[in-house]
Amino acid sequence: MTRPDAAPSIARAAAARGTGFFGCWLLLAGPGWSNPAAAPVADVVVGLLAAAAATWASLHLLAPTPGRLRLGALGRLVLRFLWQSIVGGIDVARRALAPRLSLQPGYLVYPARPPPGPRRALFGALTSLVPGTLPVGTDSRGALVYHCLDLRQPVADGLARDEALMIAVCGEEATDV
Repeated sequence: MTRPDAAPSIARAAAARGTGFFGCWLLLAGPGWSNPAAAPVADVVVGLLAAAAATWASLHLLAPTPGRLRLGALGRLVLRFLWQSIVGGIDVARRALAPRLSLQPGYLVYPARPPPGPRRALFGALTSLVPGTLPVGTDSRGALVYHCLDLRQPVADGLARDEALMIAVCGEEATDV
């Protein structure tokens, strides 16, 4: 049974997800159109139907959670991620091309704040894209275990900043990061 106040959040989630799915469909289907404003009606109808089906499945497989997406925090997270990707990629390439550089590979146990579930999976996925770190599982206490290229680097500090930004994006708590 749904709560009376749950209807607006479900409607808001459905609208946001449906818009996102339809936007993705337009990106995939649109490159062949000479004029996107004159898209074939049949293509738009198929896209709307596909977006509606994807939205229905999305709402049933992953129910909306309380909180709002904070766009300012999302922008900071995206900029940090892009910067880390560039710097990390250059660092990994430098280390690969100059093998005499000393490395200290190993495992780092990081006690992530998000509980097991979609948000922790999102955090693991986000941090897996940063060069030099790779989440490889959890320990017996449920903390995330990362394989790191060089344990002398401030990996835990970077993970903490990423985690704080991700939590802020999800609207769970404010952060100064």
